[in-house]
Amino acid sequence: MKAHILQHVAFEDAGIINAWLDAHRADVGVTRFDEAAALPDPAGLDLLVVMGGPMSVNDEAEHPWLVAEKRFIAQAVAQGTAALGICLGAQLIAAAQGARVYRNAEKEIGWFDIEAVEAPQGCFAFPPRCTVMHWHGETFDLPPRAHRLAASVGCANQAFQLGERVIGLQFHLEMTDANLRAILANCRGELRPARFVQTEAEILDAGPQHFAATHALMAQLLDYLTRPTAR
Repeated sequence: MKAHILQHVAFEDAGIINAWLDAHRADVGVTRFDEAAALPDPAGLDLLVVMGGPMSVNDEAEHPWLVAEKRFIAQAVAQGTAALGICLGAQLIAAAQGARVYRNAEKEIGWFDIEAVEAPQGCFAFPPRCTVMHWHGETFDLPPRAHRLAASVGCANQAFQLGERVIGLQFHLEMTDANLRAILANCRGELRPARFVQTEAEILDAGPQHFAATHALMAQLLDYLTRPTAR
């Protein structure tokens, strides 16, 4: 399997996804947009993972590489590459398909429930309810022909599926304790009291209660995206 990760900042890496890639003996490449914007030839990729980041997909003036990244994502999706977008990554997939990305009514930062939404047979099935890690202030409209898979009280579009091989998650299943501490160290200024914003202590204390379930769900999702019958 040949996989490629699009990483936007040093403190939001692939987390537990790396363990899944190692277990599947994947040949993994990484584009670090905070260092250089070199992108591979998408033609040879089996799996594309688009990570999160503190910027907006609309910040093209500040981050001009976003233009090329969206074009690359659109090309990978069009050729049938399995693709997973996480937080900013989901918003980038949506934007690359022409959907609008904009400020959500509520910021969600911390461990909050999502609920599965009924989708057509064959789509990935989330548990009826599960607790996942959130860190976002924006949301997206569903791309054309995409199906919504999950929602929360604070954000209607938490997950979507486009075709058989593309899924976007507004939340983070990949985070380990190290990931949590890294994002807190760099973004704790966003932890202003609000309806769906937890404190740093609440976020760190809740992690060990949920890591096993979220990591297992991430493995199931990656297995689904890369299943042989999807081609």
